[in-house]
Parts: sequence; C-alpha cells; structure tokens
Amino acid sequence: MAGIYIHIPFCKQACHYCDFHFSTSLKYKDELLQALIKEITLQKSYLDNETVETIYFGGGTPSILSADELNMLIGTITSLHTVASNAEITIEANPDDLDKAKLQALRQTNINRFSIGIQSFFDDDLTWMNRVHRAAEAEASVKRAQDIGFENITVDLIYGYPLLSDAKWKYNLDKVFELDILHVSSYSMTVEPQTALASFIKKKKQPAMDEQQSAEQFILLMDAMQSHGFEHYEISNFCKPGHYSRHNSNYWKGVKYLGIGPSAHSYNGETRQWNVPNNAKYMQSLEIGKISAETELLTETDRLNEYIMTSLRTMWGLDLKKLNAIAPGAESDLIKAAQRYFENGWIEQKEDVIYLTPSGKLYADNIAGGLFF
Repeated sequence: MAGIYIHIPFCKQACHYCDFHFSTSLKYKDELLQALIKEITLQKSYLDNETVETIYFGGGTPSILSADELNMLIGTITSLHTVASNAEITIEANPDDLDKAKLQALRQTNINRFSIGIQSFFDDDLTWMNRVHRAAEAEASVKRAQDIGFENITVDLIYGYPLLSDAKWKYNLDKVFELDILHVSSYSMTVEPQTALASFIKKKKQPAMDEQQSAEQFILLMDAMQSHGFEHYEISNFCKPGHYSRHNSNYWKGVKYLGIGPSAHSYNGETRQWNVPNNAKYMQSLEIGKISAETELLTETDRLNEYIMTSLRTMWGLDLKKLNAIAPGAESDLIKAAQRYFENGWIEQKEDVIYLTPSGKLYADNIAGGLFF
C-alpha cells in the first residue's frame, strides 16, 4: 500500500505562526493546477505500481479549491494508479470555506475525511494567530459537515501560547467532546524562524512561548482525551478507537508516499525527495516536462534514525526486530543508549517493543535524538 500527498499552496491570509509554503495570491491558481496534473503524470512510476490506500490534500488551504478542481486531481490519480476501493481521501479545510453549498458539492466527490483547522474556539486567540475564521464559524462548520453526512472529521487545536489559560484550554477540549469529533490533532505553539510570530517576539511585541505552560497543557490534553475514550496513538494525535488517520499513520510506519506540488516530500523506502518550495520555479520546470526536486539516497544510518524517530512517537512503539532488519545487531547498541531513559521512567519495554511512558511523551524528540546512531 502507498499514499499520495498533494500540496495546495494557497491561503487567504498568512497565520502569524505558519512556516509552510503558500501564497496569498490566487493569480496563477489555474496554471498551478495544470502543473500538479503534469507532475502526477510524470511521477506515476514513483510508487512502483503499489495500490494507493490514501490521498491527502494539504497546504496551504486545499478547501480554497472547488469540488470540480478537486475531482480533476482525484481523477488524474485514479487514471494512473490503482486506488483502493476503501481509500481514505482527506482534505484540510478552514471553517470559513465550509458553507452548506461547498459541503454539498464536496459530498459529490470521493473525499471522505475532513481535517478542519479550528485551532481555538475563542475569537481573541484566533485574532492573535491571524486566522481568517471566527469561533462561531468553527463550531458551525463541524455541525454542517456532520449534518451533510461527513462523519470522519478531525480538528486541529493549538496550545501553549500566551493568551491560552488552562481554563480556556479545557473549554476548547470540552467543545470538541461536545461536538462528538472522532479525531483530534493538537500541537504546541512553536516559533519558527521567518514567521511573523518570530519577528514579534524578537521585537518584544509578543512574549516568548512558555515551555512550562506548554508541558502542563499537554498533560491536561492527554488526561482529558483518555477520560473521554480517545487513544493517544501518536504524540500529537488522538482518536476514538478505529478512527486513526490512515495517511499519517503510514508516514509513521514507513509506508511509501508520493508528494505532489511545490515543497512536497516523497519517500519510497530507499530515497527521499522534496520539490522546490517556490510556485513559479515549480511551474516553470514542469512546463518543460521536468520536476524541480532534490533527492537524497538514504543510508543505513538514515533509515535507522528515521525508524527510531517515527516509531517511538506512536502507540505501536519501536520494534527491535524491525530495527535489526534494517541493520543486524542494531538492537544491542540501542538498548545500551536507552538505559538512562529506562532508569528515569521515560521508556518501557514489552517483549521486543519499546514504548514511551506518559512522562516520556513530554520528551519524545529528545529521547529519539539520544537514541540516534
């Protein structure tokens, strides 16, 4: 099985914290859509004829596209690949795009999963983030999608920023539970270089993020999700049983995926490639039948470290047999490096699998880095 990711690099306006590749101008949208179709065609052999199990429209804001435009892209994929009959097809969407007419149109496509970027149910927080939508729109968009028949919905929430008190954070989580949402992706606010937020902090217009606040709100998140029957299946992802994001789960399990669009990444087990993060250069290259991308051949060490990083973040854990399959004998070296994390209660081992403990989840990246070869 394999997945296809399509990057739609357009947004109505720039969120202050976002460092993803996008443009706020739609002037060349039609030309870029044609370039996406051309790249899908040129890349048809990348997945080596494996069945496509998931398609994911990310961005940017894919919900800017019309149902017809999305159908055109899906149709191109299905004409060139074997797509599973039960394929998960996800679209990231902003609440302000999901009016009744748009949802009814999307119901006529093969899209069967929504990832709605809510972030907060408070208007002052949304204004601080420079989000387009308002809190009332966020709640209404979920209810409209559910009423029209979309049950497989995930929402994004952010914690760990100055305006978010613990009381507000609990309210945001309670609102998710009240709306009967099946999946939640939740992230600590991070300050990325070259973003407006980084500039505001540097100029003392905004306070820096508080790591202690972030840790405490992550613990609140884990406790609330557990008490409402959600599985914590990846550091930032929670779902009711059986409602995992199949697409993102495949990333963490090392399944092949093809990335289409400017800045999109691809992985086939042996190489990783990434497209140029520039709309004009991306389109110009495809006009002459070339893909502007860089490719990296993964070494044995690269593959070991990627497996450590991705597997340890999940509830399925780091399987020592899989580690040895990448590099015979790697298990013993990793166990030696892991002793300090066993001793302080951050990881545990059951049979041949190593897992993060609840306290270890606070230090996931540091632990993975400490286990790298």
